[in-house]
Amino acid sequence: MTEAVGITQTMTFAKCWRIQFFMPGKYIVASLPKPNNEAVVLREIPSSRYAVVRFSGMASTSRIEAKTAELLHWMSVNRLIPAGAPKLARYDPPWTLPVLRRNEIQVQIRSV
Repeated sequence: MTEAVGITQTMTFAKCWRIQFFMPGKYIVASLPKPNNEAVVLREIPSSRYAVVRFSGMASTSRIEAKTAELLHWMSVNRLIPAGAPKLARYDPPWTLPVLRRNEIQVQIRSV
């Protein structure tokens, strides 16, 4: 887990995409079909808590930074300590109309 000290209100932009699918809790990694592409990796992720702000429309740099600042401010007011850098989640394909797009800024909450 990354220490939260020094997290700024800007988001570092990735140079590649990460696509994730979450399986219901009734499955375990061993029971899932083996991927036929070596670029696909199955792994178990421990449960954790996140603070999240949702927004629709285009995820422009200025919008991402504004929503990140909003979320970090809300966390500070509510005495929640970030456990890592903010993440951007986009849930729709690129051809989705902007008004229908679903996005989130997610920040993992450090356990106390």
